Amino acid sequence: MEHKHHIESLEEQEMRLWKIRLWGAWIFAVPIAILMILERFFQIMPLGNYTSLIILLIGFPVIFIFGWQTIRAGMRGFISFYFSMDSLIALGTIIAYATGILAFFIKIQDYSGVSAMIMSIFIAGKYIETKARGKASQEIKKLLELGAKKARILKGKEEIEIPISEVKIGDIIVIRPGEKIPTDGVVTKGQSAIDESMITGESMPVEKKIKDTVIGATINQDGILYVKATKIGRDTFLAHIIDLVESAQGTKVPIQKVADKVTNIFVPAILILSAITFIGWIIFSSDLSRSLGVAISVLVIACPCALGLAVPIALMVGSGMGAKRGILIRKGEAIQTMKEVKIIAFDKTGTITKGKPEVTDFISKVKENYFWEVSGSLENMSEHPIAKAIVTKAALKNYKKFTNFSVVRGRGLEGKLGNKKIVVGNRTLMNEKKISFKLIESQIKSWEEEGKTTMIVAENSKVIGAVAVADAVKDDSIKAISALKKRGYKTVMITGDNETTAKAIAKQVGIDEVIANVLPEEKAKKVEELQKRGMVAFVGDGINDAPALKQSNVSIAMGSGSDIAIEVGDIVLVKGSLIGVVQAINLSKETFKKIKQNLFWAFGYNIIAIPLAVAGVLSPVVAELAMALSSISVVTNANLLRRKEI
Repeated sequence: MEHKHHIESLEEQEMRLWKIRLWGAWIFAVPIAILMILERFFQIMPLGNYTSLIILLIGFPVIFIFGWQTIRAGMRGFISFYFSMDSLIALGTIIAYATGILAFFIKIQDYSGVSAMIMSIFIAGKYIETKARGKASQEIKKLLELGAKKARILKGKEEIEIPISEVKIGDIIVIRPGEKIPTDGVVTKGQSAIDESMITGESMPVEKKIKDTVIGATINQDGILYVKATKIGRDTFLAHIIDLVESAQGTKVPIQKVADKVTNIFVPAILILSAITFIGWIIFSSDLSRSLGVAISVLVIACPCALGLAVPIALMVGSGMGAKRGILIRKGEAIQTMKEVKIIAFDKTGTITKGKPEVTDFISKVKENYFWEVSGSLENMSEHPIAKAIVTKAALKNYKKFTNFSVVRGRGLEGKLGNKKIVVGNRTLMNEKKISFKLIESQIKSWEEEGKTTMIVAENSKVIGAVAVADAVKDDSIKAISALKKRGYKTVMITGDNETTAKAIAKQVGIDEVIANVLPEEKAKKVEELQKRGMVAFVGDGINDAPALKQSNVSIAMGSGSDIAIEVGDIVLVKGSLIGVVQAINLSKETFKKIKQNLFWAFGYNIIAIPLAVAGVLSPVVAELAMALSSISVVTNANLLRRKEI
């Protein structure tokens, strides 16, 4: 796994390098700008005849040190014949800088200062773009950190703690309550409830007994388990999830390629036009200096400073707007892709629902206060999530003291309150105790059909009530899904939960289609199948959602979810509300509109300015001013996004 850390460090290094280039370039560009303004607008030359030489010297590090990566990448396009934005910037700045040298030997306009400004603006745009895009492989590190670092293995009758890397297949691992399970295995001794929410996404713990399988990185809750290791290292479930996430990386097309594709045609066209301009002026004017100056003007004016800012500045403004509303746009690609999305798929637990059990219904055959006093006090002695839900609902200030308390694994609890025997449990436990619940069976059946877990309360073998517990729907899920459907999106739920529960939740919130009983590693496949019908945005919050998030065309992670889901997400909803999905879609579409407008203005400037340059009408001062104004227009237009309601 070492190479994954290497990949990540390279990405972080790239962000740091662009920041260094940004600061370095502008440290030199600012004095150049001051000297040019003083000379050309106020006819002040504080350095006298040395001004041009000083500008030439100061401009060198901007272009050939801080801008070297752009120069190298751009000139490579002339070898491969695949031109990009870098190609035009590289060519324009080199030729413009060369005019400063040529000006010492022949009569020609000096563009060397302009070249430094062009490169500085472009570097600023690249830094903004890199920062907006985020660190693409951070999720790998987060996943690697999830696993247990050490394991306690049984050697004879002795327990020995060893690093997880030294665990071998067949080792018996001892896992106490509250500890992470170090690796995949099979229970050989003990019983316990396992919190598998970080893997499966489901809030209810899973009861484990002898011969049951357990997954590494899940958490043992309330019993000691002896587990025989069956998979280690690269073969574990967690490692498999990592592979799925990794394999889906790098499949999305950067938005900047929109400009690059146009530029691939634009660059050679400008080169040809510049050559034709030079030849034409030589023929008709016989003035070498004038002809060369006009030809270079075409190249310099064609160098699209505004184009370098068009995409990143819109992303920066859009990202800033989103951040204020709890919407973090981590990857600019999502802005472009969102407009093509037809299907929005949701995880259930923690995304549509709150992700923790709550009491939704109850029925009592005794006084309500007494019912909650009895059931709440007994459940308070358990750490089970269902027990905690009942305790929360009971909201007792003082708890009754029970004796002979015992946990009936997977079925419920029992204990004595004075001379009364209290039992709280499911159907199975009631049948085992031969306690009849016919009087409330129809109600219980109704709850179960809605996907709720029912606990029956009995006193001295007589039923006194029942409680329904479920993972409740978030307050705004119905509103959000309704809004999405009105906008024409097809909504789908992909969940590992059973079909009954999944369909009940889907019906409640208005989801169009349900795909239930899906294993974590299968979620990505289900998204892939949906993609045959159209582009898919997936909304999730758990570790199990990571592969599906990566597979989707646009991944939206709930900020209330796991770190890995957040890191995988193109868009992160900090507040964990599905209303954020609607807002994120609106913001993405509005931002992309601004990007298209900016690209139009950037290329529009060239369409107007280049013919004027060819005609020799556009003076250098006007050209420089026009370039500055084109960049300002792009920045101003991007900032108009702030007025939009999302």
